[in-house]
Amino acid sequence: MNTENLILTLLIGAIAGWLAGNIRQGYGYGLVGNIIVGILGAFIGNWISRDTGLFLGAGLLGTILTAVLGALILLFLIGLVRRQKL
Repeated sequence: MNTENLILTLLIGAIAGWLAGNIRQGYGYGLVGNIIVGILGAFIGNWISRDTGLFLGAGLLGTILTAVLGALILLFLIGLVRRQKL
């Protein structure tokens, strides 16, 4: 992975994590946390879209939408785990 791809991955992760945190209010984790949630969300979103055949578009916008979908699912699961711990 070259520097350009790494920067693009981090940028998409930050955008996806920030959007998911805003959609699911109260689940913002700061810049680094949002990047991690966004990147993990991209993996989850790609896995789900590949298995279900769900296609959210091509290019940068499709990548961000897929990552946001995965990040929302990840935040939902984190919320379930947090709720059970209390």
